Amino acid sequence: MVSGVPERVHEYRNHHLDSTRWDGFVARDDDIVVTTAYKAGTTWTQRIVASLLLGPVPIGLLQESPWIDARFHGPVAPILARLDAQQHRRFMKSHLAADGLRWFPQVKYLVVGRDTRDVFMSLWNHYSAYTDIAYALFNDADCPGPALPRPPASVRAWWPRWISEGWFEWEPDGWPFWSHHHHLATWWEWRDLDNVLFAHYGDLTSDARAEIERIATFLGIEVADDAWPALLKSVGIDTMREQARGGGDPMSIWFEGGAARFFYQGSNGRWRDVLDEDDLAMYHAAAATLDPTLRAWLEGGRHAVNME
Repeated sequence: MVSGVPERVHEYRNHHLDSTRWDGFVARDDDIVVTTAYKAGTTWTQRIVASLLLGPVPIGLLQESPWIDARFHGPVAPILARLDAQQHRRFMKSHLAADGLRWFPQVKYLVVGRDTRDVFMSLWNHYSAYTDIAYALFNDADCPGPALPRPPASVRAWWPRWISEGWFEWEPDGWPFWSHHHHLATWWEWRDLDNVLFAHYGDLTSDARAEIERIATFLGIEVADDAWPALLKSVGIDTMREQARGGGDPMSIWFEGGAARFFYQGSNGRWRDVLDEDDLAMYHAAAATLDPTLRAWLEGGRHAVNME
């Protein structure tokens, strides 16, 4: 562990990210930021927070809980203006590591992680489904740095590069997006701060109510016993798929197959049928560079490291 608070030492700007979009953000005392590298339950956690704050009702996450550092979501000024106009407790999304996101001591940071191999499998589903429209938005004339390339022919063809090469020079993995390991490692340094909570995708999958109770306690929210059935139903994958299809399935602009492709299986362990011994040797080499307790948490969840 280190002393102090996180410092923003890197600028993350590529086909997806622009960390400078947070420069105009003005924090409130009860703000919430959900941060993941990717494909670790970001939207799921946003839905959970939405249900805790606003009740189990359909909302448009893009409007109510914007991904501020997404440069392809248009100018940031209107996004910040909509946030300024919100009267309820605000909750935003970020995919920035702790060394790239502005730090606000009054903000609650909810960090969500998942086994690296499961993240990879989910990200492949995501990456291989992008539409031509999505590539045009990512790789527009203002794209900083190289364009996002099309995916290779197969998931295993991508694995060696994703697990061992970073897009940013300070990152060890994640090409051509950004690093899963670096993101979690930077936040792991600050896991003992009162305004930081780590939640694990596997724990949410195995005991959703227990994990949501942890999140609610962290956010200072009480949930009545009779409210749980509706809340849990509202954050189920089938409900989220149906809500995402609202208005003609707008996700079809981004993904072949739309919401059904975005909210794919939601299962863990699919990598066991894909990665062979040589692939797993690459994983073990990459994971060996992590703090051993972080690796144990990523592979086994909070019970593996006694994070109560």
